[in-house]
Amino acid sequence: MRFTIFTHVIHREEEGEFYAYSPYVREMNLWLKNAEEVEVVAPAPQPPKKEFFFDESYKHSRISFIKIPSFHLLNFQAVLDSIIKIPFIFFRILGAMHRADHLHLRCPGNIGLLAAIAQIFFPKKSKSVKYAGNWDPKAKQPWTYRFQKWILSNRLLSRNIKVLVYGNWPNQSDNIVSFFTASFSEREREPVIKSFKQPYKFIFTGNLVEGKGVFDAVNLIDALRAVGEEAVLEIYGDGVLESSLVDYIKKKELQTFVKLMGRKSLEELRKAYKNAHFVVLLSKSEGWPKALAEGMWYGCVPVATRVSCVPWMLNYGERGIIVPDIEKREAIKEKRRENIEKREERRDDKENFLRNCQFEGSDGSGDISRTGFSERDLAGIISLIENPEKLNEMSLAAQEWSQQYTLEKFEKAIKEMI
Repeated sequence: MRFTIFTHVIHREEEGEFYAYSPYVREMNLWLKNAEEVEVVAPAPQPPKKEFFFDESYKHSRISFIKIPSFHLLNFQAVLDSIIKIPFIFFRILGAMHRADHLHLRCPGNIGLLAAIAQIFFPKKSKSVKYAGNWDPKAKQPWTYRFQKWILSNRLLSRNIKVLVYGNWPNQSDNIVSFFTASFSEREREPVIKSFKQPYKFIFTGNLVEGKGVFDAVNLIDALRAVGEEAVLEIYGDGVLESSLVDYIKKKELQTFVKLMGRKSLEELRKAYKNAHFVVLLSKSEGWPKALAEGMWYGCVPVATRVSCVPWMLNYGERGIIVPDIEKREAIKEKRRENIEKREERRDDKENFLRNCQFEGSDGSGDISRTGFSERDLAGIISLIENPEKLNEMSLAAQEWSQQYTLEKFEKAIKEMI
């Protein structure tokens, strides 16, 4: 079987091997075990830039690579540039699809969008789609994401196809399949008993990029310490926000409590998860958040926003802490600022006013201005972290849930999809 992958993930070639983002490649290598021949259609920079030097390569003896340019539609100049690139990319995709026995699309993404359109012309080809983003029908998303979801869900346009999504969503077409992912093997299962006492250790793992909520994780630690809770945060990962994050931590004088650990191997992350009490991910959008699932495997109690399938993963608060959406907190902060300005005009004693209402929120929730977390937000978290018995219950429930999703089960599920 000739298995062809269509993805926006940027690759590099070194000594005849193709490298890309490690978690993605580790998963794809499980898919490739079922293929006699592999073709990858994806962007590859030339020459490769430093940020593209990842540490994982495809493991297959017969693999070829079709290089295409990357593109985006984020500004006018990029749109003009894309008008030239897209026809070339589209015809390369069509050619690869014509040669393939099985089409595997990685969505959402710009290449995934073109591939989703191109697959319409191959109704008899066997197809699978890994939709790694948020499939929630109610989520606010770019039109390109919504368009991809519409095409993939349309049984007239998308035939002989299985779309693998995270979470269980109502009123979906019969080609939409609830799926999962995994990081650890059955032989790595082990019970981890946490001792929940101060100082509470929080851990953030992942890329330091927009949308992952790493600054909100820092602010959460700041907010907890502001009300007397001993909390520390270890941040594992790197990315474009690293330098600004360093400056932010220095500005708020949190160097003693917030540590940047850099990018670490999965083995090193295992040790970090074992030593942490909480895994935190205050993201704006997610597919299947591996950071949470990996932390839960080792008994970390997850602290996360209500996005994508996260509420289902946390069993709606039974095995983790769900905090209010970032957008809602920002809206509360903005409204609070407006109210303060209006009320300041009616007060003679400005200094006294600010001192008396620095913890007062516009919704009555007591917004802490310097962190963005309200007293109501923190009260729910503190009521849990000061209850070791409840935290132990959550920790064990998190382990039990996460440890059912093993690499062996994942590999078997993939084989059934092809």
